[in-house]
Amino acid sequence: MIISSIKSFGRYCMFMTQVFRLPDKWSVFARSMVNEISKLGVDSIPLVIIISIFIGAVITIQMTINIVSPLIPSYSTGLATREILLLEFSSSIMSLILAGKVGSNIASEIGTMRVTEQIDALDIMGINSANFIVLPKIIGFVLFVPVLCILSMFMGLVGGWCIAEFTTSIENYTFGIQSFFNEWFVWYGIIKTYFFAFIITSVPAYYGYFVKGGALEVGKASTNAVVSSSILILLADVVLTKLLLQ
Repeated sequence: MIISSIKSFGRYCMFMTQVFRLPDKWSVFARSMVNEISKLGVDSIPLVIIISIFIGAVITIQMTINIVSPLIPSYSTGLATREILLLEFSSSIMSLILAGKVGSNIASEIGTMRVTEQIDALDIMGINSANFIVLPKIIGFVLFVPVLCILSMFMGLVGGWCIAEFTTSIENYTFGIQSFFNEWFVWYGIIKTYFFAFIITSVPAYYGYFVKGGALEVGKASTNAVVSSSILILLADVVLTKLLLQ
């Protein structure tokens, strides 16, 4: 298993060197990147909004239930909700969710192109197929993912604000959000999402690009891509947290 993992990592690195080369036509690359931003990023906005609102509401309810000591300030609910959203949910947990949506989409799309010999046709025409197909996806999603992160932070706080009407006072919740605010936590979440976005796009692209077989293998590659992406995101989360918050 260890030898297989090392081989896979080596082939992934070689694949990335093939991906990150100058495009043959910048106009074609720009159009492809805009399409990928729309498909991978903009189409993910409804999912991010819905999940963030509900998670923000759930966090607020749980904080209200558990923070009952008279020694704890009443505004702690808003403060705790803000910190959870900024530090972990809107970057790490949201990226895990996007790995399921975006990652499986990329792996299945590229895998289908492989089994239907579209990638082989590009190679025969002398086109760098990895660069032509994968690079716009990586660059487009990495550029757009901070928008999803900030939107998740905002909508999570909005969800908590909506539920605070029934669990605690709006004034205390709003005061908690504003109290002891550390701007670096926002940048910390955005920086993490850049790394996670690269994992979400490059790893599924690798699995899809090297699919062998038919439709069944494409499904397996999509599943393996999501699992591997999720594990790598969690590993990167530990490393980045240690580096950025120590």
